[in-house]
Amino acid sequence: MGASLSNTTENGSATGGGTGLGDVPESCVACVFMYLTPPEICNLARLNRAFRGAASSDAVWESKLPCNYRQMLHLLPPWRHVGLPKKGIFALLSRPVPFDDDNKEVWLDRVSGRICMSISSKAMSITGSEDRRHWNWFPTKESSICRFHVVAYCQQVWWFEVSGIVKFPFPPDIYTLTFRIHLGKYFKRLGRRVPNFEHTHGWDLGPVRYELSTSDGQHAVSECFLHEVEQDDAKKRGCWIEYKVGEFIVNRSDPVTEVRFSMKQIDCTHSKGGLCVDSVSITPAM
Repeated sequence: MGASLSNTTENGSATGGGTGLGDVPESCVACVFMYLTPPEICNLARLNRAFRGAASSDAVWESKLPCNYRQMLHLLPPWRHVGLPKKGIFALLSRPVPFDDDNKEVWLDRVSGRICMSISSKAMSITGSEDRRHWNWFPTKESSICRFHVVAYCQQVWWFEVSGIVKFPFPPDIYTLTFRIHLGKYFKRLGRRVPNFEHTHGWDLGPVRYELSTSDGQHAVSECFLHEVEQDDAKKRGCWIEYKVGEFIVNRSDPVTEVRFSMKQIDCTHSKGGLCVDSVSITPAM
């Protein structure tokens, strides 16, 4: 294979006059591309004209798009997608598409083409968030770490409850829901990220209960002592932690799937605080 590739010209014909990759019909190349990932297709498109043509085929890229991609396009203004070939649509949807006042984002995984979603804490219902003695919102410039540029910070509460809901035509797949949290607050000092645990307390006195449920009756519950999550791996202390709540299965896009989720610690015998809540992620299960 390596020798054949090295002896192939730009047009794809073998330099010795024999049969080369350029002699393979474009339609056959397109059929093979349907079994490859988008990055593999883009790499092979550089070989010759036949491969480039097949790599631009609407039929190839239609097979990489989820069945609900048209509903995703409806979240965008028409001028951004009207007239685009399927390859361009895949590229467009592999970047975050905001919706619900920009508090939620959905996109396609660049390798698998599967649906991913992130939900900001701004889109969630937080008990006591209107009282700045208990909760605060602060901006973050950690764009490489936080998808949304603001996070919720729990200063001190007795009743801790964060919940949310999302309705979306998820394509058939198995999905994992996770909460993204951070014990302590963080700030920049001399260009370095420094965590502050001054207000972090109470999480060792009772477990946090996580729940998710779907409109078709699926339900998952888990509990965790947040301080134990960080103690399991010292490197995680002062870092964002993805805590898995559970999984749910979507068998079809119609009707639209409704997912409810919550994170709570409502033992009012003690206060707790010093916790950042960034977002909830819904991603394909591995």
